[in-house]
Amino acid sequence: MDVDTRLLRYFAAVAQEGNLTRAAQRLYITQPALTRQIRQLEALLDVRLFTRSRTGMTLTEPGRALAAGVPALLDDWERLRRETRSTAFRAARVLRIGFLASAANELTPHITAAFRKRRPDWRVEMRQAPWSDPTAGLAAGDVDAALLRLPFPGQDRMRTDVLLTEPRWIVLPSGHRLADHEEIAFRELWDEPFVAAPGETGAWQDYWLAVDAREGHPARIGAVTEHPDDWLTAIANGDGIALAPASAARYYPRPGLVHRPVTGVAPTSVGVAWPPAADADPVVQDFVACCREQSAAEATERG
Repeated sequence: MDVDTRLLRYFAAVAQEGNLTRAAQRLYITQPALTRQIRQLEALLDVRLFTRSRTGMTLTEPGRALAAGVPALLDDWERLRRETRSTAFRAARVLRIGFLASAANELTPHITAAFRKRRPDWRVEMRQAPWSDPTAGLAAGDVDAALLRLPFPGQDRMRTDVLLTEPRWIVLPSGHRLADHEEIAFRELWDEPFVAAPGETGAWQDYWLAVDAREGHPARIGAVTEHPDDWLTAIANGDGIALAPASAARYYPRPGLVHRPVTGVAPTSVGVAWPPAADADPVVQDFVACCREQSAAEATERG
């Protein structure tokens, strides 16, 4: 009997949530579809895993036994999957670099060019991630290193070097009451709805809402987006405004939007990040060295 790991992931989500609706939302599938998957797993195992009631889903004795072992099994499978894929990419001499939005801005092509010069037999594969994954695949082990906005969730478990720092600006619809101001105090925006990153990003969402600069004033979320295009569209449609790096004015200009300097919020930084295990990886360290060199060269050029 073969059981798809997908069924085990669905089972684990229901076991952890104790509720089909919440588990379905977490898995981004419909509740009827999740119910069918759980029934399929029960049929394959020929056991009843849950007792269903109005209050939720309660594990049976066999269900508790399975729930005790599934997390470790899934973790082992995920580790093997990552190691297998990593080995395949290394055999093909491909370095996987995760990034968000504009990566390291204008430094990015200089970094990759420097790496190609240092490692001409290797190729850099840039992998863009949605804002729902602020580590751009680094935490999951899907990339070898990443160019990330700091701080990011789990940063204390990674190595990081800051490459550049820039102000945070505000992005507004062109018809906004403050759009013609040359500079805006963040306090004037506290009551505005904001376009935010997904809630599961936790501190990442809070950072881009500048929760720490609100003096306890609660943030209002008008829309949630994961990709730059959706984010820009939400702002243009009047769903909210958003903090962004100053470089967004260069990388994401759009008719109907204005980018303005904002006071009262700390600047944002971009860093290169890599797992501690890669300290001994000469290829990753060559990429990190290229990041440092290009960052230093730009700082020297700026004077």
